[in-house]
Amino acid sequence: MHMFTAVIEKCQDTGLYVGYVPNFPGAHSQGDSLDELYKNLHEVITMLLEDGERVLETEFVGTQTIVVG
Repeated sequence: MHMFTAVIEKCQDTGLYVGYVPNFPGAHSQGDSLDELYKNLHEVITMLLEDGERVLETEFVGTQTIVVG
C-alpha cells in the first residue's frame, strides 16, 4: 500500500478542482468535485505505479500562510 499527499486547488476560471502530487511527474488531474478529483488522481497514480515503483526525492511537509504588506 502506498500513501501520497496531493495538493489541491480550485481554478477560479473553470471552477474545476486541480490536484497534483509534489515531485511525482505525471501525478496530476482535475475534477468537477473533490470526489471526482480523488477518483481521477487515484486512477492516474495507479497507472503510474504500474510502470514501476517511483522513488520520491522529497517529502511533502505542509503549507504556510505568508502575510505581506
